[in-house]
Amino acid sequence: MDLGNGGDTETIRNKKEERHMKLSDINARIVGACAAGSLLGGLAVATIAAPSAMATPAGCSASELSGTVSSATGSAQAYLASHPGANAAVTTAFSQPRDQAASTLRAYFTANPGEYQDLRGILSPIGDKQSQCNVAVLPPDLASAYSQFMAG
Repeated sequence: MDLGNGGDTETIRNKKEERHMKLSDINARIVGACAAGSLLGGLAVATIAAPSAMATPAGCSASELSGTVSSATGSAQAYLASHPGANAAVTTAFSQPRDQAASTLRAYFTANPGEYQDLRGILSPIGDKQSQCNVAVLPPDLASAYSQFMAG
């Protein structure tokens, strides 16, 4: 029984904390899905694109390609976790149609060029590996978004 000692305030605070935790969980799932999709797509493409072990250039094995993608996406996740504005823009863009998502990201990163340069640097090893190994390491939908982001 509540005798006016703040029980309602505590209930409201608990509900706000639950909602915040759910949103954080959703953000983590979105970024995790992107990372997992990138990693699995990279493994599949790397396996298909490497017909024989003898033809694989140094540094271009499936494990090295997936390691690069995993490292870059992990660093991007950590960066977004510590930059709430960038995280919000990426999270919003993830749920939008492609053209609208591109516009959302362009608007945010045009207003925050330092964060754009930071993320470009974090993600650049993916493009470096693609060039070095002459193979696509991302699934087509992510490859398109990656290319557009890296082009500015």
